Amino acid sequence: MGRIKTQLIKRVSHKLIETHPTRFKKTFEENKQLVTESADIKSKKLRNVITGYVTRLVKTRR
Repeated sequence: MGRIKTQLIKRVSHKLIETHPTRFKKTFEENKQLVTESADIKSKKLRNVITGYVTRLVKTRR
């Protein structure tokens, strides 16, 4: 079983994908820069978790 994502991570990730649907790519490193530019997230760990979930959503949706 994998890690369970909290509602905060899911909500922010889905909102980022809704506002910028074509901007995110399938690689973590590119998405990390885009999440940093798009959202004001203070914690590096939280940013990385959100980026990982966004990357996963992009890979499964397209």
